[in-house]
Amino acid sequence: MVSNVKDNRPVNLDIGTMRLPITAWASITHRATGVALFVGMAVLLWLLDNSLSGPEGFAAMQECLNSVVAKLVIWGVVAALIYHSLAGIKHVIMDFGIGESMEGGVLGARIVIVLSIVLILLAGVWIW
Repeated sequence: MVSNVKDNRPVNLDIGTMRLPITAWASITHRATGVALFVGMAVLLWLLDNSLSGPEGFAAMQECLNSVVAKLVIWGVVAALIYHSLAGIKHVIMDFGIGESMEGGVLGARIVIVLSIVLILLAGVWIW
């Protein structure tokens, strides 16, 4: 049986070949940093719990935090917090009706990314 209806649905859509707009990357990164913050909070709570267990625990956590790996983890959590906070502020501003157009969304995403890079680099300098 042959149908005369034209089928306009995409066939075998390869998402890997698509070029996503900057707004999509900003949104995906906002979600990813939210997950990273959730996991990072567990690490930070573990560090806090051990540091409050007594003088020995505090000294052990102080020594642990001087390692390069711990500094990278802390920098990663701080970076996630910076990006997620800036993107969240952008969403709140958009909730007030500012920057809801496509041009406004692109500009907002660019501002968030540039400010995040600057603040994350400054945080890296502060941590090291």
